[in-house]
Amino acid sequence: MTIEERLREVDGRPSGFDYMRLIVSLAVICWHSVVTSYGTAAQDAIQNSIWRPLPTSIVPCFFAISGFLVAGSLERSKTIAGFLGLRVIRIYPALAVYALLAALVMGPLLTDLSPARYFSDELFFRFLAGISGHVSYVLPGVFLDNPKSLAVNGQLWTLPWELGCYITLSGLAILGFARHPRLLVLAIVILWASASVLFFVRLDPGRAPTGLPAYLIVITFLAGLALFLNRDRVPWSGKLCLFSVCLILVLTSFPLVGDLFAPLPMAYATTYLGLCNPRKLKLLSGTDYSYGLFVYGYAIQQGFMSIGPAVQQWYINLVLAVPASLIAAALSWHFVEKPAHELRRFIKQYEARAGAGIRWTPIGYAMSRLKPPKRVEAE
Repeated sequence: MTIEERLREVDGRPSGFDYMRLIVSLAVICWHSVVTSYGTAAQDAIQNSIWRPLPTSIVPCFFAISGFLVAGSLERSKTIAGFLGLRVIRIYPALAVYALLAALVMGPLLTDLSPARYFSDELFFRFLAGISGHVSYVLPGVFLDNPKSLAVNGQLWTLPWELGCYITLSGLAILGFARHPRLLVLAIVILWASASVLFFVRLDPGRAPTGLPAYLIVITFLAGLALFLNRDRVPWSGKLCLFSVCLILVLTSFPLVGDLFAPLPMAYATTYLGLCNPRKLKLLSGTDYSYGLFVYGYAIQQGFMSIGPAVQQWYINLVLAVPASLIAAALSWHFVEKPAHELRRFIKQYEARAGAGIRWTPIGYAMSRLKPPKRVEAE
């Protein structure tokens, strides 16, 4: 069975991706329980131990899911503007509300500074401007004594890379790669090899907080994209998934060199599990709390850890932070993200009006040449 046949079998709406996003979001909070409870040194110690493959795989799984699902959104879009508009609706409303709540509510309550000094500090304005993609992690006088001092929203280091993924994908679409899946794979391999060479030539030791060289999460996103566009050729195989998981465990045990070859097995294993279709819990039906968990989890953990040493243990961290984060995510979904999704109708109206000229654009021509697949729920 190919991935395309599997998509038909589940009518284009596998519940596995919903569970995967929720599980990975909770895994992010679990990983952050280390750094927010004990500081960066404890996080580094795990990255240098036999447990390294676990945290190293978390963020790439997120990006692989995004690459696969966003490819479906791209394929259904008639214009680049429409595609990017959907991405904006997905990311920015919840992010903007979070930034406002953090800066205007949490910050004033937890800062060591007077209100006048807090609201006039340059860091306050930098934090608010961070939703543009140039993330600022610090609010004035907040979390100074935490094990991971100062950082309010350390999870948002992925935001510039996510925006980079969408820009890269848009560029590939404009150049017409969407109608040549095999050529797209070649382009991804060239990008992969070029970025790796630059990484080593510069002798750049910098890594993402999970230990993986940061550019590889973009490659993992593109690998998920390639799996979707080549879905009629790629098998959906449990044995291949198991082999991929074993390969991930081996490769990520060898930092930098092994990491280079991890994106493809990470993308395949994630896609296979996402295409599983377990029965969906009624509580989760019609909802997606994953983004809210990601956006609010770190700040909530830092807030609890600011209470003092009595609560600064990873298990206490999780007991306090997971329920609070789920509540925040539910509120974000029902009052911000779900209403924001209604704005999609304006994008559809725009694309309907622009439809007459679509075939003259590179992406429009590419879309016209592709056989429409069964609908996959967009991220």
